[in-house]
Amino acid sequence: MTLPVVAIVGRPNVGKSTLFNRIINQRLAIVEDKPGVTRDRNYAPATWLGHHFNLIDTGGITWTNGKIEEEIRAQAEIAIEEADVIVLLTSAENRVTDLDERIAQLLYRTKKSVILAVNKADNPEQRTDIYDFYSLGLDDPIPISCSHGTGIGDLLDKIVEQFPTDQDQVAPDTISFSVIGRPNVGKSSIVNRLLGENRVIVADEEGTTRDAVDTPFMSEDGTKYRLIDTAGIRRRGKVYEKTEKYAVMRAQSAIDRSDVTLIVLDASTGIQEQDKHVAGYAHEAGRGIIIIVNKWDLPHKTANSGKEFEQAIRQEFQYLDYAPILFVSAKSGQKIDQIPALVKQVNHNLNQRIQSSVLNDLLIEASKLVPAPMVRGKRLRVYYMTQVKSNPPTFVVFVNDPELMHFSYQRFLMNQLRANFDFKGTPIKIIGRKRK
Repeated sequence: MTLPVVAIVGRPNVGKSTLFNRIINQRLAIVEDKPGVTRDRNYAPATWLGHHFNLIDTGGITWTNGKIEEEIRAQAEIAIEEADVIVLLTSAENRVTDLDERIAQLLYRTKKSVILAVNKADNPEQRTDIYDFYSLGLDDPIPISCSHGTGIGDLLDKIVEQFPTDQDQVAPDTISFSVIGRPNVGKSSIVNRLLGENRVIVADEEGTTRDAVDTPFMSEDGTKYRLIDTAGIRRRGKVYEKTEKYAVMRAQSAIDRSDVTLIVLDASTGIQEQDKHVAGYAHEAGRGIIIIVNKWDLPHKTANSGKEFEQAIRQEFQYLDYAPILFVSAKSGQKIDQIPALVKQVNHNLNQRIQSSVLNDLLIEASKLVPAPMVRGKRLRVYYMTQVKSNPPTFVVFVNDPELMHFSYQRFLMNQLRANFDFKGTPIKIIGRKRK
């Protein structure tokens, strides 16, 4: 499910980072009583009365000619593009300034929900004397005190009222998969090949997330897919592209809306650190994973090139030993047509359920192979196993003491599950629980 995005914007030193920390209930953003402390965007998940959303803190917007100020403004503009709801934060101490008016004009053009909050309204007089802020032409201003917490609940109530109600409406029999990877690995070319060669029905439509286009299509066997393309993301200058973490953040949004994730590597440049960061997030999110090695049509390959590259992948991505690897060429079309069927297979594995009786037969056989370990002189006793959910497959093992269940034994049970059932492409989670 796609979470709504809320961006906090405003001129310098009005308390944006303090509000950010107050909403997420932790000191993540640096707070100091001088302008310019926050330069990059900060992202964090937040919750209010059962509503989950992503919150963005931005640097103070100015229109000076300094290079740093230009980058801060560019970062804020990116946050505005990504947001479903924008909080314009002002200050009761300074009244309405020219910068407030200029930022309000910028927000008019977005056609998005904008909530006006007046910070530093610490006493009753300040909370009632906010009429000047109606001149900004936005909705009723909400007086708050970020430092004391006054009015924050009213602000959050207003924010969640503005959340979109039609996010991520996808037919239940549709398989959603994303194509992610660092810049210039060939994501766009793979997407174009997929839609050009395998579609029967295709209709481009704007996705529910700002920075991607979702394309539904149907393969020849009648399977419905939704391709979440992170390759067609709008970019705004070098400030967006030069920083690795923003590419990772964009990929995270696509992963969150996917059943299966295609991690694209570049055969010509090998494995980079950014590849590992994105892959790690997809693994932790419990998504199905397929590793796509693009540009495999390059010259200077030997008979052992494929085996050597696969060994390098297994070495660098040891936690993805379950992910299938497919060598393709978007340029020539080599093996691109195999991707939809592989996505379908991984999605099936991701959602399969195994009967408890079958699992416990496996557990008995596994115990004969490797007895439960001794920890600090006490033996782990394993009673039974059951699958509690799919997508990803999650199993609970009931034992005498969960603290005795070492990671190595969990790994052994995972290997037994993979040896007996087809979990190719999907992570497995095993939870130890004390038998009552």
